[in-house]
Amino acid sequence: MSVVGGERLGRPGTQVDLGSGAPVLPKDLTARSWIVADAESGDVLAAHNAHWRLPPASTMKMLFADTVLPKFPKSTEHKVVPSDLAGIGSGSSMVGIKENETYTVHDLWLGVFLRSGNDAVHVLSAMNNGVDRTVKDMQAHATELQALDTHVVSPDGYDAKGQVSSAYDLTLFARSGLQKKDFREYCSTVRADFPGETKKNKKGKKSRESFEIQNTNRLLTGDSDISTYQGIAGVKNGNTTNAGATFTGVAERDGKVLLVTVMNPEKNEHNEVYKETARLFDWGFRAAGKIQPVGELVPPKGVDTTAQPGAKASGGTSEDDRASSKPVAAATGTRSGSSGIGIALAVAGGFVVLLAAGVFLVNRRWPLPDLMRRRR
Repeated sequence: MSVVGGERLGRPGTQVDLGSGAPVLPKDLTARSWIVADAESGDVLAAHNAHWRLPPASTMKMLFADTVLPKFPKSTEHKVVPSDLAGIGSGSSMVGIKENETYTVHDLWLGVFLRSGNDAVHVLSAMNNGVDRTVKDMQAHATELQALDTHVVSPDGYDAKGQVSSAYDLTLFARSGLQKKDFREYCSTVRADFPGETKKNKKGKKSRESFEIQNTNRLLTGDSDISTYQGIAGVKNGNTTNAGATFTGVAERDGKVLLVTVMNPEKNEHNEVYKETARLFDWGFRAAGKIQPVGELVPPKGVDTTAQPGAKASGGTSEDDRASSKPVAAATGTRSGSSGIGIALAVAGGFVVLLAAGVFLVNRRWPLPDLMRRRR
């Protein structure tokens, strides 16, 4: 296995250094691979087969979003043509996009994040000059993030020969995506209205109603056998025949922000991937400050990790950069979605990630700018 992030992360099995008073790891973990990391510092608190290359399912959509989301303003409109929906895998999760209907980019991203819609992914890929171009862009971005376990074949995470990632890489994708305001908004949205199909009444008058879609992340929405996880703020789930259940989540508690990725639990119980994730979150919040990290989440290539607080890139900070560092309040409009996410947490103590001229300039190790926390 790879040793990106530290030699211990390249070892098979569970890696953890329990200090005095540290809680033991949960005993009922069955996932083939998992990782618990501090989202701000990048410290890996514990891991199990962190670099195993496994099918990622729809968690690959985190890389898709981190790659493509910045390319199109959310107000951009696109009329869907038949070729946009070509090549979608059989049995794919869909949000319900119709040919010859017009959608905004905002609509499409809601479809990607809430319903894991492969149809929305393919339409956005078509806008990005096609699936092949998008796959190449994603692979290049994975390399930039030092996610070297990842081989992209399909932008939506659908099972494809040779398509793999790892718990380590998926955590890198989540951490990178969470630097973006829109990414944080979409991945934390619980429910939203999605445009339906245009219809004519008997008099020939056209109308277009919408229908509600709900996020399939059960730590965000809850389910019959699992409660909403306190402090959850995203990120993405997946499930396919080859991958089994996969999930990467981010949560905040008492000022500490953790990322947890779980891949393919062997225990075949309903919502098992979320249950194991919740147990790892609970352990991580109790263990923080009582253990020695076993590795780190590396920053992207070219990131200046020596920048001091308050450092500014040449030319200052653009309006978009300042907007990306502002709190993301819970949405109130039905079309924009209902996030259930409230006042933003200044995780980095007020330090802002500067994106001027496309260059990351950060304090120490790449803190999150303003992660949202769930209202209780």
